[in-house]
Amino acid sequence: MKRREFLTATGAGLLAAGYTARSRGYAANETLHVGCVGTGGRCRRLMGELAKFEGVKLVAVCDVWDEHRAKGKELADSSTGEFVDYRELLDQSDVDAVLIGSPDHWHVPMTIDACSAGKDVYVEKPLTHDLSEGEAVVTAQNQNGRIVQVGMQQRSMPHIQEAKELIEAGHIGDVHKVHLTWNRNTPRWQRKEYGIDPASVDWKRFLGNAPDQPFDEYRFRNWRWFWDFGGGIFTDLMVHWIDVAHWILDVDHPAVAASIGDHFQSEGLWETPDTVQTLLRYPDREVQAYFEGTFCNARNRAMIEFMGSKGTIYIDRGRYEVHPDPHQHLEYRELVLGTEPRGADFFENPNGEVLHLANWIECCRSRETPAAPAEAGVSAASAAHLANGSLRSGEMARWSGG
Repeated sequence: MKRREFLTATGAGLLAAGYTARSRGYAANETLHVGCVGTGGRCRRLMGELAKFEGVKLVAVCDVWDEHRAKGKELADSSTGEFVDYRELLDQSDVDAVLIGSPDHWHVPMTIDACSAGKDVYVEKPLTHDLSEGEAVVTAQNQNGRIVQVGMQQRSMPHIQEAKELIEAGHIGDVHKVHLTWNRNTPRWQRKEYGIDPASVDWKRFLGNAPDQPFDEYRFRNWRWFWDFGGGIFTDLMVHWIDVAHWILDVDHPAVAASIGDHFQSEGLWETPDTVQTLLRYPDREVQAYFEGTFCNARNRAMIEFMGSKGTIYIDRGRYEVHPDPHQHLEYRELVLGTEPRGADFFENPNGEVLHLANWIECCRSRETPAAPAEAGVSAASAAHLANGSLRSGEMARWSGG
């Protein structure tokens, strides 16, 4: 089979449906029991994929909202346990691993508690909500010997793995500049009346370590755009591609960030801007990374470009393209796996979520390091936190550890 044909096959899901059925370290008939925490829309999307794997059983669901908890149970086993307090789910002896899809400010506390309870973890990005959380979550993973996979699925996509090999081999020369985008033209800022009964939500438990505040259904359903619970475009979207930059270029965190942001459409509703830009410097690697994100225009959509001395490699979730610079002895080449438009947010082929879940399940069984362990999650989030530090202070932010 030619490499392109192989990559297309894995993108179609053979990786997930095939070798994980008899993964190393577990008998073929041994089932991995998974508990799901924070069963909102994103978590349920992952639950739907996870339930398709052989040897995996969804045995518990937890959410602070009655509606999401009920919808989560519909995707799980008929005898699934239901919990409002995730700690009670972690106490269940039949839970081997947990899928965490909670708001950002809960990612680290839940991951640490899960590791301490002897559970393996798949946790959505960004791993951290604050720079100060990084060391503790890595320590919890390592001291407890747990498998932690952060939901940065680009690392499991075969075409991005091949692009990484090209860049590392010097195919496009020396890379000194990286351009990242995540642009959407969607009116996320429109105030919507959800009609949520406050009695159906354990609001105090949702708040967790956030400051006490009255129940607000809009904040509850749109927490990504409020500082107490999320971090806006930088943590929600930039993290995906800056992780690819860190992974391919072998860098940990930026030394300097300079950011701007505006509320062109979301003024008076969101705390985080709807349009942002940041410039990140990595002086040890002699690299600048420039990110732009907006909800007001979809030009360039979601992509990353590595700009080398010989040419540029463009990558999105369904392809890579090599673009030669003028007067350089470099040929145009591409690997296109997805059928979706260039730069689309999501691709069915390759389905990165399925491949990333497959990698996690395999590692839960083999005990090998997954594609995106806690260290990678902390590294990617650090860039977003530094970018937000500059945005909120109005000054250049410099790395001082975390």
